[in-house]
Amino acid sequence: MGSVIMSDRLMTPHEDALRKHRTEGEVVSRRCVRPKIEVNRSAPPKTTRATPFESLSMQDHRTPAAPFFSKPRLASAALGALGLLALPGLGCSSEAGDFGGEGGNDGSSLGSGVGQGGAQDFGLFREILLEGGIPGPETIDDLGFFAEHQIEMPAPNCGEDVCIHGMLGVMGNMISGSNCTVVLVGMNTPIDANAVERPPLNLTIAVDLSGSMAGEPLYRVREGLLRMRNSLQPEDRVSLVGFGDEAKLIVEHVAGDSVELATAIAGLETAGSTNIYAGLRAAFETVQAHAQAGYQNRVVMVSDGMATVGITSSEKIEGLATAWGDLGLGLTTIGLGDDFDVELMRTLAEVGSGSFYYIEDYAAVEEVFEEEVQAFVIPLAQDVTIDATVFEGYDLRRIYGTKQAEVWGNHGHIDIPILQIAHRMSDDDNENGRRGGGGAMILELTPTGDDPGEVGRIEFEYQVPGSDEIIEQVVEVQSPLGPWETPENGWFSDASVEKGFVMLNLYVAFEMAATRASVGDDAGALSILRPLALSVEEWLAATPDADIEDDLFYVYRFIENLEARGSVTNSPNPVPPEPWPAD
Repeated sequence: MGSVIMSDRLMTPHEDALRKHRTEGEVVSRRCVRPKIEVNRSAPPKTTRATPFESLSMQDHRTPAAPFFSKPRLASAALGALGLLALPGLGCSSEAGDFGGEGGNDGSSLGSGVGQGGAQDFGLFREILLEGGIPGPETIDDLGFFAEHQIEMPAPNCGEDVCIHGMLGVMGNMISGSNCTVVLVGMNTPIDANAVERPPLNLTIAVDLSGSMAGEPLYRVREGLLRMRNSLQPEDRVSLVGFGDEAKLIVEHVAGDSVELATAIAGLETAGSTNIYAGLRAAFETVQAHAQAGYQNRVVMVSDGMATVGITSSEKIEGLATAWGDLGLGLTTIGLGDDFDVELMRTLAEVGSGSFYYIEDYAAVEEVFEEEVQAFVIPLAQDVTIDATVFEGYDLRRIYGTKQAEVWGNHGHIDIPILQIAHRMSDDDNENGRRGGGGAMILELTPTGDDPGEVGRIEFEYQVPGSDEIIEQVVEVQSPLGPWETPENGWFSDASVEKGFVMLNLYVAFEMAATRASVGDDAGALSILRPLALSVEEWLAATPDADIEDDLFYVYRFIENLEARGSVTNSPNPVPPEPWPAD
């Protein structure tokens, strides 16, 4: 147990509110100052939820005596039907382990999920599939895909505003059947987002008013901004910048519920080209001019295109966002249409400590502008670092679910500027869409054949917003299995990591299939998606989950779109590629 050093400063009202809504529990951190699912393939489905269990506690080196998950399903049965069980054992390897210690094995889950910035959906990928197209690999990334998956974490009983959890699982992957070992790292909070009064906003909205925004795109933006206005508070202050060939300040620093703002939004008109640099710079300068203590100072930029006039260099536009972000001004980006620069919009949000969204339809308008934009402005932690050290017995190959990670040797380092509350509370909390799941991060491990008993350690540190207080937490990783031991039917320390395992397999399959299809290898793409679909169907039969069932709908839509353009496999029993080939 670490010592507790309290600052003698006065807490802000926001910090005080966070403290009051903590769940009581053991303080394990340190503070310092410094039934079978019938899948409807014609429409995105909704299902019931799965219940996870917990087998982790922080700073606890004990090997757990609690039961673990071992399920005779997934790739083995599905690939047996395809005649693929004779595949060599390559891939994301096979050793399993678990995080020792106590936990909430009663299946309960308390608190709210915690999310990071960057992409918050894979909406563009979905939209292309729904329109009958074949999405490219650039239209999906792991961070956005994971953010649409609500994974219930163990009870947040660490005694702080943010608790970190880690769970490990092993299973034959859902594409080729070769073994894969993963560690799921997730965070949650005892704070109820609905019970916390968020700090007021100093917000500038930069709207692309180029000619391509005419018609439906601008209609969606108007509707979304008016919905967001209805959710703003009287003390919020909002400015509106429009940009085409040049940038223009339309409304400056008015009350969030003002008639002037509503009138300006309703009167937006399009003309000219797309000068993203000018629009972004004007928005940041406006926010900076009115920045004040106690407010959340940020920019929301909406665009359907690429930079075509003014400074069009992505590097310079990203540099602009980085410079203002270093001054504490956040940036959220919202894309719509099929022709916007998805890589630029994602990167701007990442360097601007904000989020990136894609508006694929009118339902997404409500989801993004009302729910997500509101949820994002409740900061829980800043200057977050996560260090993962893997001991002998495993190699750390890759970290998924964040864009701020580095891996060298057996050490991984993650930097996250800000953490915020995710609004979804369960997998079937999706009436207005799947965004806001909070997501998770996944470490991919490869066994070396040495004794894997001591797998590794996760060290978590963050600064309490508005203070000098530093919170530290540590999770030790242990394995009860011997070298190279892999249970035949898979093993998971917790249902949370099991869903994470399935989520990772779906993401990797989508990315691989999109990559192969982009170079004309439709048969290769089908050889990935077909066994995946069988594996996921079998998993859902035993573990109903609304997020995964919705993913399966898009797997089948991908297959149908490939088949519709004449794609066939080259043999009746095609061998899918290894999703994680051995080095």
